[in-house]
Amino acid sequence: MIKYKLLCNDCELKFDSWFSSSSEYEKLKKKKLLICHNCNSEKVEKTLMAPQLISRKAKNEEKFDTQKYKKIKKTIKNYQKFIKDNFEYVGDNFAYEARSIHYNSKKPTKGIYGKASQKDIKELKEEGIDTQLIPWVDEKEN
Repeated sequence: MIKYKLLCNDCELKFDSWFSSSSEYEKLKKKKLLICHNCNSEKVEKTLMAPQLISRKAKNEEKFDTQKYKKIKKTIKNYQKFIKDNFEYVGDNFAYEARSIHYNSKKPTKGIYGKASQKDIKELKEEGIDTQLIPWVDEKEN
């Protein structure tokens, strides 16, 4: 695994992202699958980074990071439970269902969640349909 600090050239947001290898980053970049989570821009690049050296301090920070990760994962799972309990799952038909709710005034407004591509989400936002990306933790993950 390798962590890169990325920069969005449109909104200038800096963020970290993990990749299985440097070639994996290059492959995703070439396929234009690296997208800024703030503005949905595809103009995302690596920034300069310093190598990380392992030390006692690093091991303590790693332990702290693990605890922090578990806390974040628990929070995400709580959000997931709320969403599952209060919204209708529409699977891969999310974009279709969102449009049908938005454009059909006779159809009752309801909360839905499901799967959509980055392209679908961008198009929905351009049409004025409020859509949010929510991190999702697979139940089977440790």
